Amino acid sequence: MIWILIIAVVVALYGIGIYNKLVKKRTMVEEGWSGIDVQLKKRHNLIPNLVETVKGYASHEKETLDSVIKARNAALNAEGVAAQTMAENQLNSALANVFALSEAYPDLKANTNFLQLQDQLAAIESDVEKARRYYNATARENNILVESFPSNLIANMTGFSVEDYFEIEEPGERALPKVKF
Repeated sequence: MIWILIIAVVVALYGIGIYNKLVKKRTMVEEGWSGIDVQLKKRHNLIPNLVETVKGYASHEKETLDSVIKARNAALNAEGVAAQTMAENQLNSALANVFALSEAYPDLKANTNFLQLQDQLAAIESDVEKARRYYNATARENNILVESFPSNLIANMTGFSVEDYFEIEEPGERALPKVKF
C-alpha cells in the first residue's frame, strides 16, 4: 500500500513539474510576442511620417501612398500571429513600392528627412527581426513540450496548445537566384 502511495506522489509531482514547465514556456511565448508588438508599433508610428515626406515630392503617386496607409491600418488592427504575419507581409510590399518611388525622384532620395526616416525604419526592421527570432525560438520550445510525450498528456488536459510562428517574408526572398555567365 505504501509503495502505491509513493508511486502516486511521484507521478503527481512529475505532473506538477510538467505543468509548471508548460506555464513557463507559454509565458515566454507571450513575452516574445510582446517584444514583436512593441517593435511593430514603432514601425507603424513611423510610416505616416514617411508617407508625408514622400507626398511632398511625389503627390501624384497617391495610389502607392494610399496602399501603404491601408496596409498600415490593416497591420495595426490585425489580431493573432497568423493575421499579423499576413498584414505585415502586405505592409512590406507596400513599403517596397514607396522606396522604389525614391529612385524616380532624386530630390526625394536626397531629402534629409526621408533619409533619416529610412534609417530609422531599417533600425526598427533589425529590431523586429531580433524580436521575431526570440518569439519563434520560444514558440518552438513550447511546441516541442506541448507535442512531446508525456508532457502532451498534461498539455491536452490543461488546455495548452501549439503556437504559430511569426514569419515575415520579403517578396522574392524564397525565389531561386538567377545566375548568368
